[in-house]
Amino acid sequence: MNSLGPSVAFTKMHGLGNDFMVIDNSDGVLALSSARIRAWADRRTGIGFDQLLVVQAPTRADCEFDYRIHNADGGEVEHCGNGARCFARFVRDRGLTDSTRIRVNTAAGPIVLRVLDDGQVTVDMGVPVFEPERVPFTVDRQLRHLPPPLHELEVQGESLQVGVAAIGNPHVVLQVDDVDRAPVERLGPLLESHPRFPARVNAGFLQVLSRQAVRLRVFERGVGETRACGTGACAAVAVGIVSGALDRQVRVSLSGGDLQVAWPSIDAQIEMTGPCSTVFEGRTRM
Repeated sequence: MNSLGPSVAFTKMHGLGNDFMVIDNSDGVLALSSARIRAWADRRTGIGFDQLLVVQAPTRADCEFDYRIHNADGGEVEHCGNGARCFARFVRDRGLTDSTRIRVNTAAGPIVLRVLDDGQVTVDMGVPVFEPERVPFTVDRQLRHLPPPLHELEVQGESLQVGVAAIGNPHVVLQVDDVDRAPVERLGPLLESHPRFPARVNAGFLQVLSRQAVRLRVFERGVGETRACGTGACAAVAVGIVSGALDRQVRVSLSGGDLQVAWPSIDAQIEMTGPCSTVFEGRTRM
């Protein structure tokens, strides 16, 4: 505590340009409000970030930490793949663990983070979910039936064929001819808040280059378009694999850089590998 009031230490990190404020609350002292998170997230008057990542004491005996994620609008979300890589590097750099295989508990359940010799991190992202009620996604029985995981979705009178999946977070995937020309600014907010996604949704715009390579842009719920989205990359690849367009190992190119996504089999964990970096450290007022 100082003359300006209590403060908290933080680290600013990013994974392929998807940026984060990371704090250690393993002692449970910090009480985080949505208003405080929004103030920190402001890129003009605060620190600026896509998500706040919080290290907490484990609530499961088989995990080293709890991993909590808050979007820039203050809302909590279940999972963030790029954030998970930064989380792994943070807890090691801070001396909170010396493990290279770190099991953490998220709001969507446990995941495993593996720190590689080259500094990259592989995240076991869980088994993709396609059942609409688990995404969650409301099925409209009046629309034409499409083979899972594809669905017909009406958006302002336009009929779109989309893939629907959950990788911790709900995702909708729209295949486009060219991501550079994709209507992300127009369709992103409409998809995010579409009434058939009761928990809102992350919207991915996918361009298939080959069976082993894609390009992707993602409009994230509560954030807007980001330079990279790990769960979005995994969801897009999972939809592409199940629909027959992609092989089981795929390079995903986002505006911030490339991720490697592998899904060995339909009932296996989907794996994502990529880099992460520390930008700066500091203290800020509560």
